[in-house]
Amino acid sequence: MRLIFVRHGETTGDVEERYGGAYDDSLSEKGIEQARALSAELHECGARVIYTSPMRRAQETAAILGEALSLTPVVIPDARERNQYAALSGMKKADAAAAHPEFVELLKDRLNTIPGAETYDEFSHRIRGAFEELLTQLEHDASESALIVWHGGPMRVLFRDILKWGELSEIGDCCFVSLEGAGDQWDMVRAGRLTLERGVQ
Repeated sequence: MRLIFVRHGETTGDVEERYGGAYDDSLSEKGIEQARALSAELHECGARVIYTSPMRRAQETAAILGEALSLTPVVIPDARERNQYAALSGMKKADAAAAHPEFVELLKDRLNTIPGAETYDEFSHRIRGAFEELLTQLEHDASESALIVWHGGPMRVLFRDILKWGELSEIGDCCFVSLEGAGDQWDMVRAGRLTLERGVQ
């Protein structure tokens, strides 16, 4: 089985320096071009189905990839990004630092949780459940290759908590990783715009 995990392209929130997470922003013009370039890069990836997070930035990226591959994206609700920022979601980072400096300081550690946010453990459990749901669906459909569009947070959980390979020190817009295997045995076949520090947790 081959799974190709993709992070969405640059967003309007990135350009405006806003806190993301649960903020449901769209791709920027640059993000659209990144997704188009990725669709050419993955044109012969062999994916039989595309899955996507329900968030707009992921769905827009998936739609561009799907058009190139003649596939209609299917939403996986639990593949969405972590609601890490709660009331700060969508706020400009400079405004958040002025209004809520204590929250901004706490957010420097992924294991901290500000009021109203999703804990890291809750988030990791959700993403691991989405991964298992994905494998079950692919086995049921006898599909051997799938492309999944999601976010930076889930990509980190994939490497840190699911594959247990280590930390991603770099994770770029429209980065991707192609895995081959089954169950809990996976090999990395190809990757782009991300850097893994194996064994670092």
